[in-house]
Parts: sequence; C-alpha cells; structure tokens
Amino acid sequence: MTKKETNPKDENTQEGAETPTPPEIDVLREQLLESEKKKEEYLTLVKSTRADFENYQKRILRDQANEKRFAHFQFAADILPALDNLDRALQAARQSGANDTMVQGVGMVLSQMLDVFKRHGIQRIQAEGTPFDPNLHQAVMQVPSKDIPVSTVVQVLENGYTLHDRVIRPASVSVSSPAE
Repeated sequence: MTKKETNPKDENTQEGAETPTPPEIDVLREQLLESEKKKEEYLTLVKSTRADFENYQKRILRDQANEKRFAHFQFAADILPALDNLDRALQAARQSGANDTMVQGVGMVLSQMLDVFKRHGIQRIQAEGTPFDPNLHQAVMQVPSKDIPVSTVVQVLENGYTLHDRVIRPASVSVSSPAE
C-alpha cells in the first residue's frame, strides 16, 4: 500500500461511521466526568478555605492592633479615682483661698498626669455647655432652666475620659430641663 492508498477500515472510522463502543469506555467517561466534578468541588473548597484563612489572618492582625492600642485601658480606669481626688483637693484648696506651694504642687502633679494621659491617647470629655450625649455623659440630675436649651450639660460633676475612641468612663453631669 502506498501513502495515497487507504485501507477501507480507516475510511469507515474516519468518516464517522459508528462503531459500537465497549462498555469500559462508557465507564471511563463516567469516571472522568465524576473526577471533573470532584476536581471543581475541591477547587472551590480550596478557594473558599484560602479566603477564610486570609480573612482570619486579617482579623487576627486587626485584633492584635486593637489590643495594643487599648492595652492600658484598664490601667487608666483604675487610676482615674486618684486623678479625681487630686482634682477635688485642688478645687477645695482654691475655694478655701489657699495658694501656698502645696496647692501649686498638687496643681502641677494634676497637670503632669493629664499631659501623660494625653500622650497615651486618654482625654477628658469636654461636656459643659454641650448637648447631652448618652454615649459620653451620664445624667445624674436635671436643672430646670429657661435660659439654657433643653438637654444641655449645665455642670460636670465628675469628669469622663476616653481612650482614643472608647469611653473609659462617662462624664457625670447635670442636664438642663424645661422650666416649670
């Protein structure tokens, strides 16, 4: 046979004549289809697991950053009563008219502590004259007033403090109410 001559059996298979397929080929095709489905399922599972793990890593990094940022929250909360007592001592001394070196020393210590707080992100809540905000203020009493708008902080009874954007302690305040 030369190259141009063809075998009649080849012509039948090349022209698409249907030859019966053995059952093993059908079984192999089914197995191939099942394997393709499983491959897609596993690929989807791997992608999902990878995304979950990346989200987990981001959440852990965010939580660690927050933990570091707010690490001294409890310490600040514990030291606030001492700071309040320094403030009260200074106010009492000024009201009694004392202005000796002891009063000046207490004032300097109070100022120094507030500066240290500020460097670490702890700040007093400026409340007097501002509208009452239940997230920042704790209303202890109401003061009837015709001159001051309703729900305005009239007096700060105990200073409140924040650490960055979290409230350590709300300010205890008296709030204006409508005059009767």
